Amino acid sequence: MSRRIVLLPGDGIGPEVMAPTVELLEAVAGAGALTFEEHLFGGSAIDAYGTPLTDETLAACKAADAVLLGAVGGPRWDTTDPARPRPEQGLLGLRKGLGLFANLRPVRALDPLCDASPLKRERIERTNLLVVRELTGGIYFGAKSRTAERATDECAYTRVEVERIARVAFRAARSRVTSVDKANVLETSRLWREVVRELHLREFPNIELEHMLVDRAAMQLIAAPRHFEVILTENMFGDILSDEAAMLSGSIGMLPSASLGEPGAPGVFEPVHGSAPDIAGSGRANPLAMFLSAALMLRHGLGWEEQAAAVESAVDRALSDGLRTADLGGSATTAEAARAVLGNL
Repeated sequence: MSRRIVLLPGDGIGPEVMAPTVELLEAVAGAGALTFEEHLFGGSAIDAYGTPLTDETLAACKAADAVLLGAVGGPRWDTTDPARPRPEQGLLGLRKGLGLFANLRPVRALDPLCDASPLKRERIERTNLLVVRELTGGIYFGAKSRTAERATDECAYTRVEVERIARVAFRAARSRVTSVDKANVLETSRLWREVVRELHLREFPNIELEHMLVDRAAMQLIAAPRHFEVILTENMFGDILSDEAAMLSGSIGMLPSASLGEPGAPGVFEPVHGSAPDIAGSGRANPLAMFLSAALMLRHGLGWEEQAAAVESAVDRALSDGLRTADLGGSATTAEAARAVLGNL
């Protein structure tokens, strides 16, 4: 039976990297194995409907086997007016509506790209880590208030929220989990540390657990990235640290992500990069993070490990053969990058 994929190209370069990704998926999955349904999302949905996420789109996502998302946002929708919709609200609404509490962001220092990183090759080579970010709690989802003179954002976590994301991290680890918090200052972090410690002792005593303050973790990612295997952290810290970790792969244009909920619920798979409005329409966007996000979809969303590995191998081979888009110091266009990967598939 054909598996149903909802496409949310979004804004900026989102549609430009989505189109070749669909071509790639059709090639690796085979004729008729996937059915695609496209919806407006983010800024494009605001322009058409006045909201970044319509009820119809959310319902389609809930009924799908997986959701593939491009990018959202851009200067034309930037506003500080809390009454006006922003594209990013669509992301938060999608995560909440689908119950996507776990964000996985794998970071690999690919040998052909080690010299594209601003860090020295000997510092980053052989880095292979996973950031497990809690996605529906914390300061991003807390109660907010705003007056002319004062603004507040509540950061709140429950024991259940911490335990379920920690369980994802421990299950993903081979040997070690580094739990990142700010327990010397924040009460939410002290609860976080307590719950993670208890879960570790009760269910995962064979996995090494270390606790690290977020400021030290930010330094260690640059100074000794191979130290990390699985980084477990809350919403805002995970957002910042995973973007920092993107530099280990040479470019944020190389970083995919998977957002997952309870077993059986559709996940959302998207590149970490933004909508890049400065290059939108130029044909220069790097589609590789979108391709690798599709690989995560094949693996975690559909359970197709062989096809996921084929996509990842095709990307690795294309890079080994010299493929470089502008963000990686080369001149390959989006179309040329897509052809190079398809040629290796």
